[in-house]
Amino acid sequence: MKWLALLAAAAVVALGGAQGDSDGEGELWAVLVAGSNTWFNYRHQADVCHAYQILHAHGVPDDHIIVMMSDDIAHNKMNPTPGVVINRPDGPNVYKGVPKDYTGDDVTPENFLKVLSGDAEGLQGVGSGKVLKSGPNDRVFINLVDHGAPGIFAFPRTFLMVKNFTNAIVQMHRQKRYKEMLIYMESCESGSMFLNLPDDIEMYALSAANATQSSYACYMDQKLGTFLGDVFSIKWMEDTDREDVNKETLKKQFEVVHKETTTSDVLQWGELSLDKHTVGTFVGSGSTDLGDYGPFPPETDPCLKSAVPSPDVPLAILEDHVAQSDGLLGADYWKRQLDELQQNRTFVTDTMRKIAQLVTGDEVLADAMMSDVHPIADDACHEESVMAFHYLCFNLGTNPYALRVVQTMVNLCEHGYSAKEFTGAARAVCTHPPVSGIN
Repeated sequence: MKWLALLAAAAVVALGGAQGDSDGEGELWAVLVAGSNTWFNYRHQADVCHAYQILHAHGVPDDHIIVMMSDDIAHNKMNPTPGVVINRPDGPNVYKGVPKDYTGDDVTPENFLKVLSGDAEGLQGVGSGKVLKSGPNDRVFINLVDHGAPGIFAFPRTFLMVKNFTNAIVQMHRQKRYKEMLIYMESCESGSMFLNLPDDIEMYALSAANATQSSYACYMDQKLGTFLGDVFSIKWMEDTDREDVNKETLKKQFEVVHKETTTSDVLQWGELSLDKHTVGTFVGSGSTDLGDYGPFPPETDPCLKSAVPSPDVPLAILEDHVAQSDGLLGADYWKRQLDELQQNRTFVTDTMRKIAQLVTGDEVLADAMMSDVHPIADDACHEESVMAFHYLCFNLGTNPYALRVVQTMVNLCEHGYSAKEFTGAARAVCTHPPVSGIN
């Protein structure tokens, strides 16, 4: 009864639906988030724009794709080709057609959580106002790309705590707002965001790194003076571009991406049995021309050859500017910028060291707190300490490098020091005026 199948497919399109798997059940929804801003972080919005192009090419309609990004890259004064964003050197424009649902000041963790919960009333007059309208038969794909730290996913001016992220996903499951969910997260210490998520809520996820590692940027473009992508994101998307998404399973994609991402430990989370589904179940099952870019042997892989830890991106960019301008007019400017960056970073680490010394009363122990790596066990202490540091010392959204010392707060909590002790020390040490832009 082929004509019945055609009628059913036509009905889904007429209703604005987005089919994922070949079972024809439910619709496919997607939420794509680039949580950063500025030219230094070009790659995060490029990753998310590329993810949109994959969904669009496979037939997911725009009214089922919700995009959050600052949108300060495509028409940035640093962009020599206004309106063009690329995700690899000399690659295609991935910016074309991307929905601008939530941009600028609307890119916040609060709005992200409202999108997930379907809180249309709470987003009235904000951006496009689009929210997930998924139900018990629908599948949801969430792609998050930005900076991170233990228990934190960053946004341009603030951050999303692991507790709020976990609660949002669990609540969606309780309210039957999805049938199955796929989450791909690109950030440093991204594994820490999944440690407390149950493995029986029909959610499957990949993290770019484990709970204590940095993720990596790649594709440094000297013409643009920035990195164009992140290794994990590049690997899953270039694989998706090359493969038949209606044949490749999530398990196979994980195996490919895990093998090709040699810079960090890509991990699986949640209900691992869901990896039997095809990639098309969550990115759309429509047919499209297959790409022919890659894969590459590790020793010649253009992404891996240029890869650096995400926290080192501003340093690598400025060092490249210094090298490129050697002997030319303007060389002193880039040297000053590099010196200022290093001084600001030292200021952050010295501030945290002073706090740790005040809390522990011991310089040697404080140094250990600065270098040890412990997982989060005391969630309450972690969250309270992070909030104190954010409000008293350095805004973790506007000072991305400050995320590098969050581990020290974890270590102090795990060694029995209280958030109250940390807060008191932070209040005593952080007497400097508010600062921003420490990358």
